[in-house]
Amino acid sequence: MSKAFTKETDDADDEDLQLPPLPTGGKNYITPAGYARLKSELLDLIDNERPKVVDIVHWAASNGDRSENGDYIYGKKRLREIDRRIRFLTKRLELAEITDPRVHFQNKQVFFGSTVTYADDSGLERTVTILGVDEADSSKGEVSWVSPIARTLLKAREGDVLQLVTPAQVTEIEVIRVTYPAPVTKEI
Repeated sequence: MSKAFTKETDDADDEDLQLPPLPTGGKNYITPAGYARLKSELLDLIDNERPKVVDIVHWAASNGDRSENGDYIYGKKRLREIDRRIRFLTKRLELAEITDPRVHFQNKQVFFGSTVTYADDSGLERTVTILGVDEADSSKGEVSWVSPIARTLLKAREGDVLQLVTPAQVTEIEVIRVTYPAPVTKEI
């Protein structure tokens, strides 16, 4: 049967939806800032984005023939995308375990939320911040706590020499510096 004649359903979209894998135990560590960003996105989708698209779909449906109505077709597709993202964010926020890295301020051991500078065996220094699966942005030097580099660095201390195992090779790295965000001071 031609794919052009198959009916697209919301259930079919759910079959393709796979949450990025979490390590065994189901913990989804996230910083307070990352949690706030995800929650803000969820509330914006529910309170702003979805109602606007529903209004467009309602208006487009009232125009009659829906089979060739681009506003209606695109609007329904966009609603499915929004609903899928809402379900995804809801599940991730339910699993989230908020961990504040500021509690480790001035600690020289690598834990979740730390910014670590390390050097490889050629002397090249790199700096990464270890964050949650849903908040890490590699373009900003942030890595997920389940990534190979983060798993290698976790619980190490400044000065430790570690073996970073990648699919291509095993590299020696040395932890140069470990920093954490400063705690927020309360003014009276």
